[in-house]
Amino acid sequence: MMGLMRNTIKYHEDFITPRDFPYELMELFAIRTKLAKFPDDPRYGLVVTKRNFRYAVQRNRAKRLLRDWIAFAEKYMCPDLDYVFYARPEILGDDVTREIGRKMMVRGLKEIRHRNEFRKNGYQKKPQK
Repeated sequence: MMGLMRNTIKYHEDFITPRDFPYELMELFAIRTKLAKFPDDPRYGLVVTKRNFRYAVQRNRAKRLLRDWIAFAEKYMCPDLDYVFYARPEILGDDVTREIGRKMMVRGLKEIRHRNEFRKNGYQKKPQK
């Protein structure tokens, strides 16, 4: 386990990413990444705004759901990236279950891992036979 719960990102304004870093926009949340400040110890931050969630109960529930999904899918996080998760209002929909959220989190983190590997290694064509 990477210790994600203790190492959260406190200052989101410092989290401005270049365009070549992976960014995943899902129906329930968005994920933005940046090179980790401390390699092999990824951090994450949550953004749940009053603009999208009017009441504190809604904001707390959205954060609780995101934390649960992140804990479930943490093995798919790249150790050399820091993450910021942006909650979208659809996260509190009646049709959103714990399993759906977990699947979406795994899918998003797998895609970011793939893009990160692609960015680090570059595109390499398979040799022609």
